Amino acid sequence: MNPTEFPVVQSWHAHVYFDAASRDAAFALRERIVAEFGNRIEMGRFHEKPVGPHPCWSYQVAFLPVELAPLLTWLALHHGEHDVFVHPNTGETLRDHRDRAIWIGRSHALNLAALGG
Repeated sequence: MNPTEFPVVQSWHAHVYFDAASRDAAFALRERIVAEFGNRIEMGRFHEKPVGPHPCWSYQVAFLPVELAPLLTWLALHHGEHDVFVHPNTGETLRDHRDRAIWIGRSHALNLAALGG
């Protein structure tokens, strides 16, 4: 890639991590996200097992670039006990997860082998 060329961010994903002990709080946070952002986001399934590169139970919040600042700000203030992994979607899946990630709370080691890395 030419240094002056950058990939285009088509959308973003935020993955809220939780475990058995924090499950109910994670579900409550999910409902608050939907109440706050409504049809400006797309809520993914509630996974009570690690899925793909995610080492923890999680659910995904998909959103357009225009919602990045509002959603990140809201999550930074309201994530509670949950760690949140945020990444762009540019079509470069491994780089998006490995090199371009944003963490709210603690970071976790991802299973990059699930992405071919």
